[in-house]
Amino acid sequence: MTNTTISTGVVHKVHSELRSVLKSSADLRELWNGLTPLARNEWICWMTIAKGENTRAKRLERFQTDLRAGKRRPCCWPGCPHRRPNAEKWFK
Repeated sequence: MTNTTISTGVVHKVHSELRSVLKSSADLRELWNGLTPLARNEWICWMTIAKGENTRAKRLERFQTDLRAGKRRPCCWPGCPHRRPNAEKWFK
């Protein structure tokens, strides 16, 4: 039997689009659940902070590629401004 649990981040919950991708892909779900809560939080924030739908869709695709390639956090991301106050300066 396959584990269908989808773990969340520290501050953020998994949004519906990401949840759908993780539900439909056992390998991604296993990689996702193997991340630390802080790493999951960074991915969720990185995807949801994008304002445009096209950007969010591209990030969702990139997330899948990067996670399968062994990356544990989004590249070139200053960190979740909701968890790290010193990262807020990058989002003004």
